[in-house]
Amino acid sequence: MANNVFGIDLGTSNIKIYNRVDDSVMVEKNMIAIENKKTYFAYGDSAFDMYEKAPGNIVASYPVCNGVIADIKNMEVLLKYFINDLSGGNLKPADFYVAVPTDVTEVEKRAFYDLVKDANVKAKKIMVVEKAVADGLGMDIDVKNSQGVLIVNVGYDTTEVSILSLGGIVLSRLIKVGGLKFDEAIRNAVRKEFSLIIGGKTAEKIKMNLRELEKAGRPAVVYGRDIVTGLPVEREIPTDLVHQTLIENFHTIIDSVKVILERTPPELGADIYRHGIYLTGGAAQVSHLAALMQKGTGLKVNLAENPIESVARGLAKVIKDDNYKSVAYSIEGMGR
Repeated sequence: MANNVFGIDLGTSNIKIYNRVDDSVMVEKNMIAIENKKTYFAYGDSAFDMYEKAPGNIVASYPVCNGVIADIKNMEVLLKYFINDLSGGNLKPADFYVAVPTDVTEVEKRAFYDLVKDANVKAKKIMVVEKAVADGLGMDIDVKNSQGVLIVNVGYDTTEVSILSLGGIVLSRLIKVGGLKFDEAIRNAVRKEFSLIIGGKTAEKIKMNLRELEKAGRPAVVYGRDIVTGLPVEREIPTDLVHQTLIENFHTIIDSVKVILERTPPELGADIYRHGIYLTGGAAQVSHLAALMQKGTGLKVNLAENPIESVARGLAKVIKDDNYKSVAYSIEGMGR
């Protein structure tokens, strides 16, 4: 098989691209900055550096929203830039494997296919893999056997809860709660308790560092704007406050897991009871989520070793191992 193969996981916050040539996964911010509405100014991590700091004529935005492509034109440009970088500036014909969420419409699924087809990346063959199946493979689960597997992928905008068996998806549910909602909850709590306005990046930093801060017994130090005086100030935010604000969102996710479990056929339910829940996705690493899920469902929770890359690693398995080729398919009427 040709060595020139890419596996693409389009996350809302981060884009993950597996490159068969050097067996690596590139993780960059899925963001583009545009100057004066027409000039592409920056992309990826460098565009994220400008986010919330750029002047009015430079707009930095995420082309993916709630797990689906919201701005296909900018996403095509972004994808071409990233594939070009990975190809060392020399685009060659390549095969593409794209991960798609399950609980979205056929039109939204088709957009993932069209994106690669129209991005001028010299796509020879475009195959689609269900995101939850790729997640399972990325976590070293043999998704092709008949045991039931429950995977919870907590992303930036959405959380996808899926039951897998025999290489397919038995049940799936997508809810609009993820890392972004966690950040908003932190911002609102800080505003309410301390009359302080902080940016989205600051809230994200608090969320990601929560575990270390709790271990060290230190508060989170933040910089923001005082609502009363309008001046920039520094404040110490207790970790207890952050934890309390996140609990409500955690429970929304846990409730969705319970809804799926209630609809699960008993035989698959028995497998899930034995193996537990597999937790992955960028926001799965937030402190206390795994412990609360374990307590709320009474099931063991297995947290992925590298939650951000699990889908891309799963796509890598599909690309490299002929045994898993059958989980990839081309969208009807568009296969070549």
